[in-house]
Amino acid sequence: MSRILVTGATGFVGRALCPVLTAAGNSVRAAVRRDGAIPAGALETTVVPDIGPDTDWRAALAGIDAVVHLAGRVHVVNEDQQAATAHARINTEGTRRLAEAAADAGVRRMLFVSSIKVYGDLPDARPLSESAPPCPDEPYGESKWAAEQALMRIGQTRGLETVVLRPPLVHGPKVVGNMLSLLKLCRSGLPLPLGGADNRRSLIALHNLTDAIRLALQHPAATGQTYVVRDGDDLSVADLIRRLRTSMGLPARLIAVPPGLLRAGLTMLGRRAMAARLLDSLVLDDAKIRHDLGWIPPLSVERGLAETVAWFLATAR
Repeated sequence: MSRILVTGATGFVGRALCPVLTAAGNSVRAAVRRDGAIPAGALETTVVPDIGPDTDWRAALAGIDAVVHLAGRVHVVNEDQQAATAHARINTEGTRRLAEAAADAGVRRMLFVSSIKVYGDLPDARPLSESAPPCPDEPYGESKWAAEQALMRIGQTRGLETVVLRPPLVHGPKVVGNMLSLLKLCRSGLPLPLGGADNRRSLIALHNLTDAIRLALQHPAATGQTYVVRDGDDLSVADLIRRLRTSMGLPARLIAVPPGLLRAGLTMLGRRAMAARLLDSLVLDDAKIRHDLGWIPPLSVERGLAETVAWFLATAR
């Protein structure tokens, strides 16, 4: 049995991860921002009100064997310099400080959940693997890439076993952000001008991500490695909408507007970033984690999306 500290334990991924780790025979300590927030699956909690370069992690790390670092400042569109500074303080310096404290405390392994944003929003249909050079083009991605580098340096110099996962867009029950917005848009039944979108996007189901974390946290071959993860089948935005609406019992109602025309229109409206998310491809090659760790995603993309929709319909108002 390993004693595992999970930061961000009350977040979207953390709430699902704690029971998975407990079911695997581990003892989970959840790092939370305030008293009273106890995620399912956690044996105990420790309050860490703020994450940054000066956070005192000693009490949280006492007796801990491994750390899963999920906590961080999330991506926001059209961020200013103040937001960029906050990303650097929390995501980069906060991760560096936690890794240093973990090494000081004798923690064996630290797994950091980074982001596919370290590659930037590249309009490229070629699959991206871990060997592709990171090229973040906004503050969030820059902060995650800098955090990865800081973690690896500490691992190499202090003997801390480090593992990095780079997930794409995550879907699953209790999802937030862009995926939740898309679910609401699909439920509206409005005709959408995305029938001609022939791009490909990698996704990962929440259950698949937590399973990859569980395995990478314990597998000897994961030490010092970085992995991209995905469901296995990559979808165009048009395919994604069709599948979501089918699961909702709704017709697709997609209009085949030429992608170039749609991109031009969104750009004229100041929505260049939205055009990239809807029309560009971002495909991952996850052969490395499958080869190194023998990982196979437990859920198909169809099953994962169906679970997401079932939760959404049961809770939507």
